[in-house]
Amino acid sequence: MVIIMQTGAPESEVDAVLRAVEGAGFRPWVNPGVERKVIALLGAVDAEKAELVDHFSALPGVERVTLISEPYKLASRRTRAEPSLVDIGTVAIGGPRLTVIAGPCSVENREQMIETARTVKQAGANALRGGAFKPRTSPYSFQGLGVAGLQILAEARELVGLPIVTEVLHPNDLDDIVQYADIIQVGARNMQNFRLLQEVGQTGKPVILKRNPGCRVRDLLMACEYVMLEGNPNVILCERGITTFEDATRYTLDLNAIPVMKRLSHLPVIADPSHATGDWHYVKAVALAAVAAGADGLMIEVHPNPAAALSDGPQSLRPDKFSDLMQSLTGLATAIGRELPVPCE
Repeated sequence: MVIIMQTGAPESEVDAVLRAVEGAGFRPWVNPGVERKVIALLGAVDAEKAELVDHFSALPGVERVTLISEPYKLASRRTRAEPSLVDIGTVAIGGPRLTVIAGPCSVENREQMIETARTVKQAGANALRGGAFKPRTSPYSFQGLGVAGLQILAEARELVGLPIVTEVLHPNDLDDIVQYADIIQVGARNMQNFRLLQEVGQTGKPVILKRNPGCRVRDLLMACEYVMLEGNPNVILCERGITTFEDATRYTLDLNAIPVMKRLSHLPVIADPSHATGDWHYVKAVALAAVAAGADGLMIEVHPNPAAALSDGPQSLRPDKFSDLMQSLTGLATAIGRELPVPCE
């Protein structure tokens, strides 16, 4: 159930509605909205409570009350009709402007990270990615530099002015990640690690939530609820490929999911063609297709020397290939009415 307040409703009327919601046994969740406040009622709505629609509708300042059938209440378009923007300093994810997040899979050393940061900024990226804690299939593979990697990322941010994105694997690492990162990434392996999602939500930091390759869109939206229910509305959905019978690429980027998520949810949607394809040869084509399908941004792996990368080298673009991709976005953005990223100064 969602209570939509009238435009300009005073705080006294909003507070009265919140008290009524709590008195009826629900937990209220306020989404400020652009023009008016929207109050979502969290809890089971049975036949008896459904009769409260008339009661809430009669309260001063209430424009209308709507029942929401979807299990994902806070991420639903019916809770918030207009698209959400997630602000990270001078970067806003969502809206007409595309966001491009670029950088290596793993932070390997200072020189590699600083060189990549300068390269992707010069090409037009407006956020920097890099893994300090790495989930690897083999325990013998490079696991990341940990806190030292976070410190290198922070130094790169200071030098080039790009906000940084890094992945969390365990709640015990959150304090360090929150200290250094601007955006917390929850990877596909942890999409349904519900305790971790709750802990991430409590940080208040913007969150990129990646879709697990074996999960449906509705599962991703339900995972969002765990973050948002902790009072954190700043969630960005990331399509990064699903498992199909096709094995020509690592996964199959689900282009269908992008417009579907944009229709079902008000949250920004980005795509990760690097992990979807697993092969740099296909990254550009799939990236452009994702933007054409409505993605609000891209997450691209870039490495100064992919052949020597400690993780995901085969899917990483060399700096010149990344620059070529950014140039190709120019014509596409114009054609579909989107704006190109504005690099941080």
